[in-house]
Amino acid sequence: MIIKLRLFLLLLLFGFLGKAQEVSGEKVSDSVVQSKSSTTDISEVIIRSAPRKVKLNEGNLVMAVSGNKDFKTSANLLDVLRKTPGVTIDQEGGIFIGGRITPAIFIDGKAVVMSSQELQAYLSSLSPEIVESIEVNTNPSSKYDAEFKGIIDIRLKKNTSLGWKGSYSGNIYVNKFNYRENALNLSYNTNKVTYNLQAGYNGGISTYRYNALQKLASTDIMRTKAYQKDDANVYAILAGADFRLNDKNRLGVNLRGNFRENMRSRDGSLFTTDKTETQTVLNTQSENPSSYSQDNFGITTDYSYHNKDFKLSFLGNYLSVQNKQKDDFINRNQSLAAVLSYWKSDLFNKITIYTAQVDASQKIGNADIEAGAKYSFSDTHNNIRYDTLSVGNKFVFDPSRSNVFSYQEKIWAGYLAYRQKFDKLQINAGLRFENTSSISDAVTIDSTVARNYLKWLPSLSVSYTFNPSSELSVSYSKRITRPVFSQLNPFRFYFSPLNYWIGNPYLQPSFTSQIKASFRYKNWITNFTVGKEKDVMTRYPLYNPETNVLEYLGTNLPYRNFAILETSLPIKITNWWNITAQLSGYYNYEFRPYLDEVFALNIYNYEVRVNQVFSFSKGYTVNLFFNYESKTGNSLYIIKPRYNVDVSVQKSWFDNKLNTKIGYTNLFDSYDQRLEFRHKQIMDNRFTHWWDSSRLFVSLSYNFGTSKYQVKEIQKTEEENRAR
Repeated sequence: MIIKLRLFLLLLLFGFLGKAQEVSGEKVSDSVVQSKSSTTDISEVIIRSAPRKVKLNEGNLVMAVSGNKDFKTSANLLDVLRKTPGVTIDQEGGIFIGGRITPAIFIDGKAVVMSSQELQAYLSSLSPEIVESIEVNTNPSSKYDAEFKGIIDIRLKKNTSLGWKGSYSGNIYVNKFNYRENALNLSYNTNKVTYNLQAGYNGGISTYRYNALQKLASTDIMRTKAYQKDDANVYAILAGADFRLNDKNRLGVNLRGNFRENMRSRDGSLFTTDKTETQTVLNTQSENPSSYSQDNFGITTDYSYHNKDFKLSFLGNYLSVQNKQKDDFINRNQSLAAVLSYWKSDLFNKITIYTAQVDASQKIGNADIEAGAKYSFSDTHNNIRYDTLSVGNKFVFDPSRSNVFSYQEKIWAGYLAYRQKFDKLQINAGLRFENTSSISDAVTIDSTVARNYLKWLPSLSVSYTFNPSSELSVSYSKRITRPVFSQLNPFRFYFSPLNYWIGNPYLQPSFTSQIKASFRYKNWITNFTVGKEKDVMTRYPLYNPETNVLEYLGTNLPYRNFAILETSLPIKITNWWNITAQLSGYYNYEFRPYLDEVFALNIYNYEVRVNQVFSFSKGYTVNLFFNYESKTGNSLYIIKPRYNVDVSVQKSWFDNKLNTKIGYTNLFDSYDQRLEFRHKQIMDNRFTHWWDSSRLFVSLSYNFGTSKYQVKEIQKTEEENRAR
């Protein structure tokens, strides 16, 4: 059935292409295609630059969204980001820029208050028509939190009319199972107040597979398989009001809740043979059913005062997150059907975050002076209890696995920034300080780690506009990355009975210094970034040849050097055919001490993306997207090449109020991740991660109401990012 659907979509695409050839001769008289017959001869095409839709803002790419043909087939903003130059979306919906940097997501200059799952659902609920532009900032200045190594700022269209407006969007993804996304957005605007309500429900089943082949120290060969099915239901609500007190004062309040219930089943097997693969040594089956719930509650208040050239703003946030999870770990002998081991876990985790931030700016002549201060407090408590089945068929408390862990962190930060423009030249300079004090307490093992450190983080950028068609920008910044709370917890988190990772309370923050140069000529934009990261946080595998246990431990590497070259060129082939070609090249040198040796390799890799948009008669649009990633990795692992192809068809109805889309993502199911350990003398291990990203989808969105649409801006702090 799935194969037939893929063939149908390809035939549909070719049919549209054939139809386009007929239409082009009749209705596109000013086409750049020159032909002697009634059909289009592509060999005689004259390539012209596409209309202006990109620009640089202080070296950052700014891409127009609303009205952009590249995104007309995109049902939501997450799909728009997938096709934005310099942005990558992985199989699980994770967003990355500049290689593998997870950016902060901003809405109208403020970061959003959502977990990663909430963020994906939120971006899926926004249609491209309500988004003015997207700015991709891979080198944030000292004005921003030091944790933000990259920022994607989404600018929404402003609501200028009175009355109410609403929209509904729904997506269905179909593979072996199905998954549904639903979002309702309502806003009501008066002369003094704007009210907003967003409600969403996502639910369905997603799957994941893991396969590994490992040649053990005993020369035996072990094959590991795991199949995971997640049945999730997510409910979200956001309500807010924006009060325009007078021409100078504005006050906003937002309340939100997000509630997730997840039932997961994971079945696995360990099948071990001798080196000839003819004699079975071990054959076990494992079961890991679990139930998980997360309840989030947040409050955001913001106030702003604006009088001529002076601006003052205050932002306050409160966030409470509670996680609960129960697991069963059952390991059986497959041939004897006997239970080899059985333990249960019961987890409770609570995170509370408070932040307060004040910013002020004053314009003096052609110069802008900005200053700000911020305080944040984070408190997290983890309590996980393990009980193991004893000889007498009773569950007994297991202190070796159980864990009570708490972590508190306080950050005082401030910045001073200067910006001035001299004709075609603009200079931005800033200096930020962040004082961090933290204490982690592993109660179970009576281990306490306290830290207090102050860091100064400068930034500088210079931009020059040669003419309307070309501009150049060079910038420098220094950033800090603190370990997330889970990385510090010194206890086991199991993937299988023989595979788990352990947190490290002694992890140090890492510091990144980088220089970025950006050049734009018309629609062609090229970025080059070079930098160095010290105390790189990573995980390394440790294999025990006696027990065959493979654990992943957290550590700091001394340093890594990196460079990134990205270029993007939109091309207009004909009036009905537009292409955006993207090419990215990456360099990484990682200095990695490991098992009394040092491994350091120069790693080069590249990525090619081609996005083609075909606009046909009667309002139909077809999108064909191709992505290829070359072989890459790090000092320990090789990551094999992979590619994916997406195809979709879009049609608008009723004066663009109704938007429908059908398509297939990862058409050939070719985007799995395959890794291989480089150093066979230490460990011969190769494994594959597979997600069900190859899916047929149907999307529908409908806009209704009497005024222009606007989504309320939402705030998020860097501490909330790390609480995920």
